Amino acid sequence: MSADKPVGIVLVSHSAEVAASVAELAKGLAGGATAVPVAPAGGTEGGGLGTSAELIAAAAASVDRGAGVAVLTDLGSAVLTVKALLAEGDELPDGARLVDAPFVEGAVAAVVTAAAGGDLDAVEAAAAEAYGYRKV
Repeated sequence: MSADKPVGIVLVSHSAEVAASVAELAKGLAGGATAVPVAPAGGTEGGGLGTSAELIAAAAASVDRGAGVAVLTDLGSAVLTVKALLAEGDELPDGARLVDAPFVEGAVAAVVTAAAGGDLDAVEAAAAEAYGYRKV
């Protein structure tokens, strides 16, 4: 990966505030990670709780730099909405991928890995590994 082609990351939550806060947290814990394009896609167009295919597609387009887009989700319908967008084939950028990872820990791992120059496979692997982080 060259410095001008980082993996993009989209954080899909039922809440706009949660998505934005996790994006801020992940970038902050990655030392600012200013080179990594991260976009929250939370809630509905009207500001309510839920998921929006349009907001997700717009977020993915905004972070696409040609190196792939990792999409992390929080709960049920967010996952289903992303799967539907991927199935349609033309709604998300080429190389967009739903990543099976915990939302907060996975987002941090994904941003850190992308900031270190990891490709989409490495970003996905790091985010997925976050399932193994034990707290007790």
